[in-house]
Amino acid sequence: MDVDMKEEDALEAISGILERLLDNPYDMSLHAEHIRIARTTGMDDQVESALDMLTSFWAAGEDVWLPRIQLKIATANLEASEDLQGIHDLFTRAEQDYLSLPILQKHLEFLLERYEHFAEAGRPDTLDNMFSPEGMYQVLSTVVAKGAGHLTKSHLLWDVLRDFALELLASSTGEQRATLVSSVEEMLLERLKQPHSNHEETFQAYSSFTTNYKPPDQYESLLVEASKLRSQAVKAFQRREDFENSLAQANDSLEGYAYYIASERRAKKLDMFVLKALYERAITEADRRRFAGEANAEEALRSFWTGYVDLLRTQDIEDEELLLTFRRGLRSVPASGELLARYLRFLERALGYADAITEINAVYEKAQTIRPLITDVEQYIPFILAYVGWQKRSAENGESSDFDFVGFMNNAIATVRKTPPGDPKLRLEKWLSEFCVYEENEMHDIGQKLWATTTKHYKTSYLAWISYTDFLLRVKEGGVRDIFRDIAAKNIDWPEAIWEAWIAFEHVYGSVEEIEDALDRIGRARTQVNIRRVKEAEKAQLAASQIIAEAQASVPVVEPPVSVHTRAAESTAMEVDSTAAVESVSKRKAEDEGVPESTKKARVEEQVTLKRDRENCTVFVADLPAGVQEGELTALFKDCGSVREIKITQLPNSSVATVEFMERDSVPAALTKDKKRIQGLEVAVHLAWRSTLYITNFPEKADDTFIRTLFGKYGEIFDVRWPSKKFKSTRRFCYVQYTSPASAEAALELNGADMEEGHKLSVYISNPERRKERTDSDANDREVYVAGLSKFVKKEDLATLFKTYGSVKDVRMILDDKGLSKGFAFVEFENENDARASLSANNHELKKRRIAVTLADTRVRGKNKEPGYRAEVRNRSVRVRNLPPGTQEGLLQQALEKHAQVKRVEVFQDEAEAEVELENAAEAGKLLLRPDSIVFNGNTLQIVAEGTTGPAASSRPLAPPAANTGLFVPRAAVSRPRAGLGSKQRGIGSAQAPAASVASGSGAPRAPQDVGGKGQDDFRKMLSGGK
Repeated sequence: MDVDMKEEDALEAISGILERLLDNPYDMSLHAEHIRIARTTGMDDQVESALDMLTSFWAAGEDVWLPRIQLKIATANLEASEDLQGIHDLFTRAEQDYLSLPILQKHLEFLLERYEHFAEAGRPDTLDNMFSPEGMYQVLSTVVAKGAGHLTKSHLLWDVLRDFALELLASSTGEQRATLVSSVEEMLLERLKQPHSNHEETFQAYSSFTTNYKPPDQYESLLVEASKLRSQAVKAFQRREDFENSLAQANDSLEGYAYYIASERRAKKLDMFVLKALYERAITEADRRRFAGEANAEEALRSFWTGYVDLLRTQDIEDEELLLTFRRGLRSVPASGELLARYLRFLERALGYADAITEINAVYEKAQTIRPLITDVEQYIPFILAYVGWQKRSAENGESSDFDFVGFMNNAIATVRKTPPGDPKLRLEKWLSEFCVYEENEMHDIGQKLWATTTKHYKTSYLAWISYTDFLLRVKEGGVRDIFRDIAAKNIDWPEAIWEAWIAFEHVYGSVEEIEDALDRIGRARTQVNIRRVKEAEKAQLAASQIIAEAQASVPVVEPPVSVHTRAAESTAMEVDSTAAVESVSKRKAEDEGVPESTKKARVEEQVTLKRDRENCTVFVADLPAGVQEGELTALFKDCGSVREIKITQLPNSSVATVEFMERDSVPAALTKDKKRIQGLEVAVHLAWRSTLYITNFPEKADDTFIRTLFGKYGEIFDVRWPSKKFKSTRRFCYVQYTSPASAEAALELNGADMEEGHKLSVYISNPERRKERTDSDANDREVYVAGLSKFVKKEDLATLFKTYGSVKDVRMILDDKGLSKGFAFVEFENENDARASLSANNHELKKRRIAVTLADTRVRGKNKEPGYRAEVRNRSVRVRNLPPGTQEGLLQQALEKHAQVKRVEVFQDEAEAEVELENAAEAGKLLLRPDSIVFNGNTLQIVAEGTTGPAASSRPLAPPAANTGLFVPRAAVSRPRAGLGSKQRGIGSAQAPAASVASGSGAPRAPQDVGGKGQDDFRKMLSGGK
């Protein structure tokens, strides 16, 4: 009885939700609720009805289509041709909505299962060509072609077709075999031209096919031709492999797809095979996330569809394909006004007036039933402007004359104003105003009434009032001065614009008395406005100070690990300076002697003074007008304090900037500039540090693409900053700055996420006061330099010795070519106190040698290098020229590490060059002899040997390799020994000494006498393992 009641309740709920769906069929959440309730009934017909209703209004993904297809298969007669055709048609409908590999795989499985069934049981005559060998090959080819552009997973489909075709070919005979040989060869060659992940397997399949079905004497020539076809596809896949890997690691984030697509569209020659499939994949993923309820997925989906159709239009794709894409897109995002506007313009361009009027009016009538479109001002307005623009052009061409433009636009304006805050840009009002200006005089009254109602609705909008006065001037109506006098002292969002317009008006149309009257009124109004703004600034400063204080008290930071020794010390002396751990606690300063205990002040730890407090001294400025100049921002913030740097960036959808001040006290004043105007547009100003994340402990191979893809799903990324590794190669952290604090806060959910084995991602709001704890900026204080080591000391010996002082993070032994110690090493501890405690190991005896222990300083290690070291470094270094402005050393190193093993990068910004130290001379040679250029941030890099002068285009080594080494030496110059004790000062004549004697005197390898003995061909052989 209870079961019946539950079923009755469920049916009643379905009835209620159906009524709501009839009223608003384009509400995705209602459809999702309908499906959920239908499933609770346990009745297949209710579930099928709910799924069918969703797919009749919306494009659907695999989560909807696969259950519906499964229900159809379960209830169909799989022996009847009509039912089989119905299932195949249902698959085809599902495949038209989105590129879903699970749906395509399910389709292939169904076709092959039925084919095998009929092959064993006999195929009924009613099936005609369906499930015949030839028919199956054609159908399978069609299904597989839909997913061929998926670079990493298309083989899951294509391999099925390949296996079927080869089995069919093996069992064929006579004339049928000859036809199939030709078809299969064409299929294999076409696949070799497509970039995909398992191209080796594809090439092997072609090789086997050629061996079995082609004449033996053609085997070699056919494989040579196939290799040429394949090489371009392999290179195309390899160029994109990093993007694909980063996308997979970021769980196919939408930001990752956007970044990938933007990279592809920047190419000089677009690869439409890859780009179209990439858009399809991005659209499919965005729909999946939208159906799951993810925020911003709808917006991303609209953006992908508009970008897709724009790509097809600009590449002169056939109208038939573009029409199909538009219709698919409007099923996916029916409330996208931007896509609808593009569709109307496409119909106007592609169809004649007679056909276009029917189709366009049908689109308009349907759009009126889409509530999400009508209630979204930013989507509704582009659609209305596209529709009324078509009507106006039709009227001007004499094709239509009875359209009521005024009534139509007034209704649209009223619809917009029902949705707060309406349209601050007044786009529909401006269109109707222009229409009234160029029509007969009776239309002028309509325009005047339009602006009168507009200024009444948007009372504080300077744009509404300025547009009103401009209209009156253009139609030569009076009353402009009265309007200016009336609004000069009112609370307008940008009063300066009103005042300037009034003064300009009086200079043209006013008398002396009227000009002075206007200036007097404006002066009084300016005083009142300034008083009001001072009060607002005080409130904003107080609020900003409270926000900063609360945020600094609540931001999560990395707590450094505490060793047993440190913890014990803190239990007895919490306020002792860290250096005291290695000093005698019995010593006291002279000025402390004789001071009574009662008069001594408790020690208070002073706040760390930072050289550059970037986050706390920077504000972020968003919603900037296109083409904004640095001078305009300087003028906006000139009264806030001294500006250190202004950085303007053009993002895909907006212009933003960071303004860094010299002092953090300037920030509260800068925050009062929020909602101020530049070029007539309001700008948004907020604290920059609150939108910046500090990220560490990511996988070692993670690069800029990986980070942008992983974190891009939380919001628009403004910048990613990477540390330089020129002093410490193990640095692994970066800063990600979003355009809004909300995005940074949302991304904190990645803190502690498992990236790979042994890596839990650390993500924190950036806090300059805790910089020493959250980065490796104090790495030198945690590392000690150990000298005087016996050559028989092993890494384990040092680890055993130093772990008695605390937790050891790493021991780096410097070894000679025999694997023995060179006499020094570096020991890095987990925290600074342990490193300082380990200094007591100085003069400790280890392996019968007294060792020296001091704090390390990576910046001066070069002073202690052995003779000839500098020359050796130059021999494995190159100079990189033509760097783009603002090059980050960390990003440049990432780009070069894809081609060679890089040890250190140092950028010289004023010269747009960098010095790159490679692991060895052979790696330097790889960069110098690369046949392909390296493009970095849009600039083609020029790589030359270190020390090269003259034209940068030369990238050849300055000398052949030395005769006594297998490594490539890219330059012949060597260091001259410095004059010192036991050396004779050289005069002018000695400067002409042969290079060989100089090399010999410095301990460098002797240069070969026969400079023409070896060349670049020999070096290439050496790199490939030849002699």
